[in-house]
Amino acid sequence: MSFLKKYKNRMIVAIVAIILIIIIGITSNERLAITGVERVIGDIFAPVQKFFFSIGRRTSDYFSFIKNIGTLKEENEELKTKVIQLEEKIRIYEDIIGKADYLKNEVELMKKTNYKLIPGQVIAKEPGNWFDRFTIDKGLKDGVKKGDTVIQAVETDENIVQEGIVGRVVEVGDNWAKVVSVIDENSKISFKVIRTQDGGIISGSVDGKLTGYLFDYKADVMKGDKLFSSGLGGVYVKDLYIGEITEVIKKDEDLMKYIEIEPAVDFKKIYKVFIISD
Repeated sequence: MSFLKKYKNRMIVAIVAIILIIIIGITSNERLAITGVERVIGDIFAPVQKFFFSIGRRTSDYFSFIKNIGTLKEENEELKTKVIQLEEKIRIYEDIIGKADYLKNEVELMKKTNYKLIPGQVIAKEPGNWFDRFTIDKGLKDGVKKGDTVIQAVETDENIVQEGIVGRVVEVGDNWAKVVSVIDENSKISFKVIRTQDGGIISGSVDGKLTGYLFDYKADVMKGDKLFSSGLGGVYVKDLYIGEITEVIKKDEDLMKYIEIEPAVDFKKIYKVFIISD
């Protein structure tokens, strides 16, 4: 008994080894069926194999995931960069689409104008909704002078592009110039009605509107008449499109005829202008 107790574990290992050797020998030849012993052993070891296979697969998947984290981070950064680039392209395209009419009008104006024009980009404006006073990126080095007339390409009802009056240069530096537009409350411009050739004076206002009066109280003007600069006083270049009359107000008590005008230029959206150079 003492011998069995002493060598019990070794004997068990030896017996198991002998059984495995016998099984290997029996199964070494090709057979279509398995023995009963093989089936019993398979039933015993199959769950164990499944357990260890599952653990091995999960472990392998985990380490594969850890290995790919760096790659995923790089791909994520690349995708973020591409998204930023695409968003920038979309912004540029939307900006071009939004300015399509302006760009088309500018091209047409450059083809037909008789003036020497200096293009200028708006780089600053005074607070408020209107572009009544703003700064452009051209100055003395570009040929801009104080008093120069500033225009923008505008399209009339007849689909004809003309020089729409914006204002005039009041200050100029080497590479910048300040412009006061015709809607500024301190601006005044002489005009003529293209249909009747009647003249008068237009003034700006704090609310961005153009109003004026006619020299001739009996002038036959009406809503829809188009106004152009007359050039009187030499402040502005003549024959520039101002806008059209939206209202005619006659006041018999002071023998005056007043008008309200819709400007040809949109003074809430000015990005680029042209300076008429001598």
